[in-house]
Amino acid sequence: MTKTAIVTGGARGIGRGCALALAERGYSIALVDLLRPEMAKTAKELESLGVKTLIFEADVANFARAHEIVAAVKSHWGQLDVLVNNAGASNAKSILEIGEDEFDRTIAVNLKSCFNFIHAAAPVMLEQDGGGRIISMSSLNALSGGVTSAVSKHAYATAKAGILGLTRSLAKELGPKIAINAICPGVIKTELGNSLTQAREPELVKGIALGRLGSPQDVGGLVAYLATTEPMFITGQHFVIDGFQWVC
Repeated sequence: MTKTAIVTGGARGIGRGCALALAERGYSIALVDLLRPEMAKTAKELESLGVKTLIFEADVANFARAHEIVAAVKSHWGQLDVLVNNAGASNAKSILEIGEDEFDRTIAVNLKSCFNFIHAAAPVMLEQDGGGRIISMSSLNALSGGVTSAVSKHAYATAKAGILGLTRSLAKELGPKIAINAICPGVIKTELGNSLTQAREPELVKGIALGRLGSPQDVGGLVAYLATTEPMFITGQHFVIDGFQWVC
């Protein structure tokens, strides 16, 4: 039976890279995003690889909507093998600038969204014979703290650090049937990232041992490894993918 995956924030950037990597390995893909036109475009790319797709326009911070989407995928395809929690949003404001609503929204989109979809997906994965894999997108800034770039101010870094705690805790709760891990990307060239880092790219590259910024394909390859490797004896871990970066 064809395996299936949900990729949140799958319309573009890292999410698109993850979806393509799984599609290349034969997975049917359900994309979740607010960007319907970009999501439809990505779905066509996936279908050109010979896989089936579903698209769901949704705010990932909505708990009930996450449950609706997982139920729809289960109803349509009969199973859910992989959940990629990729959706996120940056916040460039300092502690002296940010308001309560803005902080709460940053936490909701980046961290609570992971809880929402895991809460919905875990019962499905636990009841099926093959269990499942969950991969959540954290950030290098979960480890280093928010710094000078627009993406990685304190609210974003706080949410991404929360993903690591969630991952470690749920590895204990959901094992042995579900393996759950997190990925901590450094600077990745995406549509959103380009607008924030393009002017600083030469400076950033000088501080990366492999001499370039990362790509969505780089992250997608790691997601595919964590999603498909058998046997899987890795859970509760975080994986830094940054080309060994020491300038942020």
